[in-house]
Amino acid sequence: MDRTQIERFLAESLANRKISGSEKQTLAAWVADHAKNDQQKGVLRHDVFALARNAVSGPEASELIDWLEDVLKVVVPIQGENAGGAISLPMNDSAFFSPGEECLKEIVHRFLTSKRTVDLCVFTITDDRISRSILDAHRRGVKMRIISDAEKADDLGSDLRQFADSGIPVKLIHAMSADAYKSGHMHHKFAIFDGTRLVNGSYNWTRGA
Repeated sequence: MDRTQIERFLAESLANRKISGSEKQTLAAWVADHAKNDQQKGVLRHDVFALARNAVSGPEASELIDWLEDVLKVVVPIQGENAGGAISLPMNDSAFFSPGEECLKEIVHRFLTSKRTVDLCVFTITDDRISRSILDAHRRGVKMRIISDAEKADDLGSDLRQFADSGIPVKLIHAMSADAYKSGHMHHKFAIFDGTRLVNGSYNWTRGA
């Protein structure tokens, strides 16, 4: 089984709320073949808790799973975890370019795979494909915060008001001056996913990009 298949296997086991003896053997065999070091085991453990977190409803249940994961990181630590219980993972830098959909696909992928938090600081967002991925992550319980430019919030196609109406904290930054040549627009385009992955660049989160 590859990574996608083991995630599906675990999701099916979780749906039954029970892991059978044969499923334990299958999982143990997969771990032996594919999670050969503590770092890989730590990633798998995190994914298992993320599956459970997404399967429950209500903040109390999600907080209970967060607590259980944090306790296990202390009681049964994996070598390579820091004092906060986080595995030090190697980060591979990647570059994406437009025109084309490479940038779009990477941004959407990050929202689809986010687990806990996403912090956005983006000039404007008008691409509905990105907006849908933001709202989907929000509905899964991922904690969102958005900073954007106040002037762009009311542009045709802007989804910033929709985010605010959905309960996502949105802070709008106003230009510092009425002079168009001296205005201080909030022109950043970056996002931080789960406090560990930065997506940054000049790409506008719009259809026109």
